[in-house]
Amino acid sequence: MKIGEQLPNWNTPTIWINGETKLTNEIGDKLILMHFWSVSCYFCKRAMPELNQYRELYQDNLLIISVHFPRTERDLDIDLIKKTAKTYSMTQSIYVDHDFQLAKAFSNEYVPSYYLFDRERKLRYYQAGGTNLKMLNTRINRVINNQQ
Repeated sequence: MKIGEQLPNWNTPTIWINGETKLTNEIGDKLILMHFWSVSCYFCKRAMPELNQYRELYQDNLLIISVHFPRTERDLDIDLIKKTAKTYSMTQSIYVDHDFQLAKAFSNEYVPSYYLFDRERKLRYYQAGGTNLKMLNTRINRVINNQQ
């Protein structure tokens, strides 16, 4: 995806963990952070505590939707995904993308990766890899402040 592109839709049936999130008016004018991760990804797990802090800190302005992106055969185990989500306190909705529908829509090949969308659902920031989320935090703040 390129900066400025519209958030892809996900009308295809899939498995959700922690409840389904639909792109409806219920989301309101919150920013949306799409977070691609995998149970086999070491860096994804290392980044979880910081991502959880952002989920709590920005709960009035930001909706995080995690997308489980399988990299190995073991990553297809739904019980393992649920267990990992619980272990790392992932309370946000998790879209299980075993058919790669969202990965294809986002042209995403990496985990962890983060796509930040503004209130008009346009991509404002993209980050892939690593565990340093300071720049992501800066961008979230910037988009929130520019849209108030």
